[in-house]
Amino acid sequence: MTKQDAARNPAAGRTKDAIMILEPLLADHRRKLGSDHPSTLLTRNKLANAYQTAGRTSDAIAILEPLRADLEQLLGAEHPNTLLTRGNLANAYRDAGRIRDAITIYESLFTDRERLLGPEHPDTLAGRGNLANAYHAAGRTQDAIAIYEPLLTDLERILGAEHPHTLSTRGNLANAYREGGRTRDPIAILEPLLADHERTLGAEHPDTLASRGNLANAYQDAGRTQDAIAIYEPLLSDRDRVIGAEHPTTLTTRGNLAGAYLSAGRAQDAIALLEPLVPDLERILGSEHPDTLAGRGNLATAFHAGARTQDAIAILEPLAPDLERILGPEHPDTLASRGNLAGAYQSAGRTADALAILEPLVADLERILGPEHPTTLTTRGNLAGAYQGAGRIQDAIAIYEPLLVDLERVLGADHPDTLASRGNLATAYHTATRTEDAIAIYEPLVADLERVLVADHPDTLRTRNSLANACQDAGRAEQALTVLEPLVGDLERIHGADDPTTLRTRNNLASVFHDAGRTAEAIAIYEPLVIDLERVLGADHPDTLGTRGNLANAHAAASNPAGDDAPDEPGDVSAGADWS
Repeated sequence: MTKQDAARNPAAGRTKDAIMILEPLLADHRRKLGSDHPSTLLTRNKLANAYQTAGRTSDAIAILEPLRADLEQLLGAEHPNTLLTRGNLANAYRDAGRIRDAITIYESLFTDRERLLGPEHPDTLAGRGNLANAYHAAGRTQDAIAIYEPLLTDLERILGAEHPHTLSTRGNLANAYREGGRTRDPIAILEPLLADHERTLGAEHPDTLASRGNLANAYQDAGRTQDAIAIYEPLLSDRDRVIGAEHPTTLTTRGNLAGAYLSAGRAQDAIALLEPLVPDLERILGSEHPDTLAGRGNLATAFHAGARTQDAIAILEPLAPDLERILGPEHPDTLASRGNLAGAYQSAGRTADALAILEPLVADLERILGPEHPTTLTTRGNLAGAYQGAGRIQDAIAIYEPLLVDLERVLGADHPDTLASRGNLATAYHTATRTEDAIAIYEPLVADLERVLVADHPDTLRTRNSLANACQDAGRAEQALTVLEPLVGDLERIHGADDPTTLRTRNNLASVFHDAGRTAEAIAIYEPLVIDLERVLGADHPDTLGTRGNLANAHAAASNPAGDDAPDEPGDVSAGADWS
C-alpha cells in the first residue's frame, strides 16, 4: 500500500456497482443515440473514471484515448470537456505507471490552460499541482518542489490560506520534502496543517484524517516510529468508525500501521495485520487491483522481516508475473517486486539467484526510469550489497564508490539515502580490511546522522556501533569504548534493557574491555549478561552460548594475565558484527 495518505473518494467502495450500471448503459446509448451523442460521450467518460477508481487503468485508458480524439474532432482541442478528458487520460497514464506519458500531457495541458483561462484560474492552478505531482512520482522531486513552493504562495493569495486546495498543496509540498530527504521540514509543515484541518474542516473530515496519516508518515521517516504508531493506531479506529472498515483508505491505514510496526521491529504485529488484510483487499477491491497486489508485496516484506523468508519467496515468486501481466513489465511496482524477490533470495542464501535478478534489473531501471531515478540508484546499491554477500567485495566497492558521488549530486549530501550509501561504502571498506578508510567515513557520518536524522534514529545508533567495531578491529580499543559505553545507555533508554540489540551491544562492550586488557570490567558485564540472555533468549540460543564462551575466555585471561587469551568459542557473538 502506498505510504502517502491521500483523501479518497468516499464512494470508491461502490465502484463495482457503478461499473455494472455504466457498462450496459453505454451500450444502450451507443445503440440508440450513437457514439457521438453528448450523453454517450459523457457516459464513456464516467465509465473510464469508474474503471480508474477500481484500479482497471488499462480499461480506463482504452476508453480515454479514443474519447480524447473524438472530443477534439467534435468539440475542438480547446473545449473545456476536451481539456478535462486530456487531464483524465494523464491521470490514467500516471496510475498505470506511464509517468512520462502523463507528464507529456500535463505539461502541454498546463500551457494550454494558462493561455486559455489565465494563470490564476482554478483549473490552471490545479494543472500546476498535477504536473508537480507527476514530477514527484517520476522521482523528479526537486522539479516538483520548484512548482509546489510558488504554487502554495499563489494559492494562499488567490484562494486563501484555508481553501482546501491550499491546504492540500501544503501537504503535497511536505510529502515532496519527505521524498527529498528533508525529514524535519515535512513535520514543520504537517503539524500546523493538521491543526488547521481540524479547525477549518473538523476532526473527522477525510482531509483531516489524511493529514493525520501524512504526519504519521513523516514521523516514521524521521525515525520517530513510536510517534507514528501513536497516530496510526487511533487513526485506524477513527476510520473504521467514520468511513467504515472496508473503505479503501481504511485498508491503506491498516497497511501503513503494519509498516510502522515493521519499522519498530514488531514483525509479528505487522504480520497479524497484513495476513487478514490481503484477503480483505481481494474481496473488496478485487484480486487484480493495484492496492491488492501491493498488499501481497507488503505481507511478503513482513514475512521477510520476521525471518519467514520462504513464506516471503512463496508470495513474491507468483506476484512478479502477476504484476507484469496486470500492470505491465515496465510499471514501477513490477520493477520493485523484482527487487524485493532478489532481496528475499539473498536472505535465503540464494545469492546467485539474487544477482540473476538484480543485474538485468539495474539495466531495465536505467532504461525505463532513467539512471538518476531514486529507485535506480537504490537498486544499484542493492546489487552492490548482493556482490558483497557473494564475497565479491571489490565488485561491491566498484559500485558503491561512484554511486555515492551520484547520490550526492542527485539527492544531496544530507539525503537519508546518501547517508546510508556512505555507511554501506564504509562497511565494504571494513570488510575489505581497509579499516582506516572505513573509520574515515564513519566518524563524520555519525555527526551528520545526528544532525540530519537526530541522535536516537536507528541509522544513527547503527552507525555508532559500526564505528566502534571498526575502531576495535583497527586496535583502537579505547576509542571504541568511548563510542560503546554511551551507546549501551542510549539503547537501554530507547529500546529497553532486554532488546536483542541492547544485549548484543553489551556483549560488544565487554569484548572491547577484554581487548583493552581491562578483563575485570569485561567480566563485570559478561556475568549479568549471561543471566539476562538465558532469561530473554534461552540457555541454548547461539548468543547465550557465545557469551558464556566469552565469559570463560575472560576468566581464563584474568587467571593467567601473562598468557595468551583462550580462543573464541564457535558460537561467539562477535564484537565486530554489525546489527542486522
